[in-house]
Amino acid sequence: MKPIKDMQTVLLAAASCALALALAGCGDSSPPPGKTEAAAPAPAPAPQAAPAAAAPAKAAEAPKPDPDAALAAKVKSALANDPELKMLPIDVRAANGAVTLYGTADNAKLRDKAVRAASRVDGVKSVNNNLQIVKGS
Repeated sequence: MKPIKDMQTVLLAAASCALALALAGCGDSSPPPGKTEAAAPAPAPAPQAAPAAAAPAKAAEAPKPDPDAALAAKVKSALANDPELKMLPIDVRAANGAVTLYGTADNAKLRDKAVRAASRVDGVKSVNNNLQIVKGS
């Protein structure tokens, strides 16, 4: 076997191999040579009515509600029902009963009130306070 002396030869050989492999995967799906006459298609069977006792098709099961999303919505609703908190831009996320509050509050009093309101919601196990104090928020 002779050593390959230049890079162009190596690249040409690699490209040739890749092309050969690609073409090998393309099978010929034409019918074998021989008969060129097409046989007449068999008549289709007559459609039959479904038996009356057949079980109805399964109804698509509705996805189960996400308990974390439901808890976050309950906390968001509790914040919206408080006149002092409803105008604050607070986002709520929940995971396995742990609620996290994101956003801003005008002062520490409102931030703490939001945490207390969230912790009183049924199903909340803990509250993570990620609210930032921003004057005029």
